[in-house]
Amino acid sequence: RVKQGNADLIFIGDSITQGWEGNGKAVWEEFYGKRNAVNLGIGGDRTQHVLWRLDNGEIEGISPKAAVVMIGTNNLGANTNEEIVAGITAIVKKLNDKLPKTKVLLLGIFPRSEKADHPLRARIKAINAEISKLENDKTVFYTNFGNRFLAEDGSLPKAVMPDFLHLSSDAYRTWADAIEGD
Repeated sequence: RVKQGNADLIFIGDSITQGWEGNGKAVWEEFYGKRNAVNLGIGGDRTQHVLWRLDNGEIEGISPKAAVVMIGTNNLGANTNEEIVAGITAIVKKLNDKLPKTKVLLLGIFPRSEKADHPLRARIKAINAEISKLENDKTVFYTNFGNRFLAEDGSLPKAVMPDFLHLSSDAYRTWADAIEGD
């Protein structure tokens, strides 16, 4: 799709981003179908995979107005928080270098795991606190709306994320509403 050009908006990430083509398809069509949007999410991707793709032609020949980036959850099993932050930082820097006219909307890593006290939740919170510092109000903007997916008690409902990681159709609407300003 990138080789066709005319990419005004790109989404970069893992299977959660790729899910715009599955559970999120109807919402994608509604919000992004007429906006020359391209989904560059690939299941299983970690920060290092995204960096490789950015270096090997994935964004070659395009100059989108905006890039939405949500990556890092797949790194939680193999990398330290510091390594994940470094990977996300490198992605943002690479996008700024290769696509200098593109505004980057960096999303906080979405919550995962059913229970609020799951150790991954604390790690995600710490990582999000660090990557929020990448915002510069010029080329990089940060938002974290993960709390919109949670129940009042902090748990993650199956209706939002059936496997406590991937989004339901309604959760993709929550995502679109959050980045489009409700």
